[in-house]
Amino acid sequence: MSASGVTLSGDSRCRRPELAPSSKPVLDDQQGPLRTRDRALVERMAGGDERALGDLYDRHGEMAYSLALAVARERADAEEIVADVFGQAWRNAASYDPGRGSVAGWLATITRTRALDLVRARGRRARAMERAAQADSDGLASTMGAAADSPDRRIERGEARRLVARSLGELPDPQRRVIELAYFGGLSQSEIAAELREPLGTVKTRMRAGMEKLRGSLGALLSGGGS
Repeated sequence: MSASGVTLSGDSRCRRPELAPSSKPVLDDQQGPLRTRDRALVERMAGGDERALGDLYDRHGEMAYSLALAVARERADAEEIVADVFGQAWRNAASYDPGRGSVAGWLATITRTRALDLVRARGRRARAMERAAQADSDGLASTMGAAADSPDRRIERGEARRLVARSLGELPDPQRRVIELAYFGGLSQSEIAAELREPLGTVKTRMRAGMEKLRGSLGALLSGGGS
């Protein structure tokens, strides 16, 4: 997992976290040495110790993944949420207050918040896409006149929507998300960055990469490269 330049061991950024059978993610079992160990890890993270972040992930990654999956209901979304959670924990380690609860509780709160944000954003995207489709079928048809209502024109518009939807579906989720928020949700790149709690530069990079892939995919489909 990468978080502000921090890399956890292995390919844990892209897969469901794995713990040894004897390991137990802890929320309530936070007494004595366990609580002290977690606080020490966060203190080391605040000091820039990347290994401490990996150790914290090993201890609580499974808990965060399970909670994220319970809320988001999609494995890919849960994996992305977990990456975001530990990235946020790394960035905000210095602000952790032991007096307000355990480290596990702190991570659970971040996880729940990020998961709910994603679910709400998913609902907004779905509603925006419905509005865009309605505007396309109603608004554009009414303004383009009778010629636009011809069977050939309706077939042409339907095929165009199918090609765009197919091409969007082939994009990685982070790239598809920023494009949908921009073109269906009407958000600026700065607003997308605030919505997703991502750096503006990350949003711009995803937008640029996604649009390049989208143009390539649509070009191949329009030239007969797709079925």
